[in-house]
Amino acid sequence: MPRSMTRRDACRIALTTPLLAAAFSARLRAEESAHPLDAATREQLRDAARREIEQSTATLAVAPDNLQALSRRGDARFFLSQFEDAVADFDAMLRLDPALEASHWRRGIALFYAKRYDAAAGQFERYHTFDNVDRENGIWRFLCQTRSVGLSQARESLLRYEKDDREPFPAVFRLFAGTMTEQEILNGIAAARIDDSDRQSRRFYADLYIGLNHAVQDRPNEALAALARATKNDWPRTAGYGPRWMWHVGRVHWELLNADMK
Repeated sequence: MPRSMTRRDACRIALTTPLLAAAFSARLRAEESAHPLDAATREQLRDAARREIEQSTATLAVAPDNLQALSRRGDARFFLSQFEDAVADFDAMLRLDPALEASHWRRGIALFYAKRYDAAAGQFERYHTFDNVDRENGIWRFLCQTRSVGLSQARESLLRYEKDDREPFPAVFRLFAGTMTEQEILNGIAAARIDDSDRQSRRFYADLYIGLNHAVQDRPNEALAALARATKNDWPRTAGYGPRWMWHVGRVHWELLNADMK
């Protein structure tokens, strides 16, 4: 027959339970803040960006009008979260070749992260005159305007599209419009009759923009979870320049959010 709990037993439980709860909570916080990439990979990324900045800067010292060097250095600076410096390089590109202005989506994203939301929104509006099919551009304008004028007004002024776009962007665009849920997007990707590469592609962009949607609506925990999934997705890192650049966006935003929550 089990013995009755003594006063000493009750006291011991009362003392140890809060300690165990605190330790468990600390472990959960550490797991939640664990970077989606391992330390070695992160260091390789930082080293590669630093080398690119060094090499491009050396090139620009002897050829200041070298557009490719400015472009590469701007990218590397963005990847290191040096947003104002990235904008400066992209602006220098436009001074050298004004014809690039409408299509320079990377400048718009760098302006967003430099917290120059009105200027960033203007960049995406100009891009719409260059490509009126790409809903990803409209999403970025929405993100900028959510920060500058609020969610309701940003939804009211969403860009309008008449032509089809690649999946999952029509669905993701409806998420930002408030007419579709993230679970509906993910269910649609899971049910689609597509190959594994296409599924990874759609899932990457869905997770990225679901995370950014949570972020601009001040839901950091949900944003961190979705952006971590996007960062762990292998597809964009080998899929070409654009997907790889957007993979860095997800990684950078995860790091910014995680730093803010510490």
